[in-house]
Amino acid sequence: MSNNEHKNLAAVRFEEIKRLLKGKHVLSVVELSETLGVSQATIRRDLVELEKVGALKRVHGGAMEIESRLMEMTFDDKARVAGEEKDCIAGKALEFVPSDGSIFLDGGSTVLALARLLVDMKDLTVVTNSIRVATLFSGGGPRVILVGGELRKRSQTFVGALTGAILENLHVDIAFMGALGVSADSGMTTTDPREAYTKDLVLKNANKSVLLVDGSKVDKVSFVKFGDLKKLNCIITDDGVKKSKLKQFEGIVKVC
Repeated sequence: MSNNEHKNLAAVRFEEIKRLLKGKHVLSVVELSETLGVSQATIRRDLVELEKVGALKRVHGGAMEIESRLMEMTFDDKARVAGEEKDCIAGKALEFVPSDGSIFLDGGSTVLALARLLVDMKDLTVVTNSIRVATLFSGGGPRVILVGGELRKRSQTFVGALTGAILENLHVDIAFMGALGVSADSGMTTTDPREAYTKDLVLKNANKSVLLVDGSKVDKVSFVKFGDLKKLNCIITDDGVKKSKLKQFEGIVKVC
């Protein structure tokens, strides 16, 4: 096969990969290999080339669509991205969890990775607005207080003004939070004002707060701000973040 034919086939695959990502937002190398009928090595090379031109972002084991400022993936899609990094962040966050007392667990996929490490901590009280966290502990583990409110299906969380009925009357030792973006200029941000409202309430009533974000969220900005970056005790992220981006959080950032 000539070089021109190789290039033409690659161009066809590139367009098909971009089309598939628009529909699902995140895909694994295995899925792309099976769908396009080429080797995983070929797919990995394709993803490298597509990332060079800004058509996608490579993540561990696959690729994700480049997110727009307002875009948010479904919870299940988010959970499939940067799995190893999120597990690493969760392991570092575990150092902050008291053996007893109370914590808040937010609805992010990285926070859920932390929750999986707490299933044997029966003296701990967990307050959460996350259906996934509550379900994880439904068969045992910590005492759970599930915050009610309006169900936001995309994030699998209860959000909005009705969450205040419980959150305004609770004070937790430490809150573990997620965000769709965090930067020195714009602070912590997310896509939904109702979710931002609930996050605000949590942070105001927590003695300490820790933000758990994988490297793709650092120096990114979403739609609406929540909380006060100055009141964060710690930001935990992975080692995939450039040092120049971490300098803006000097003093509170920890890298797993």
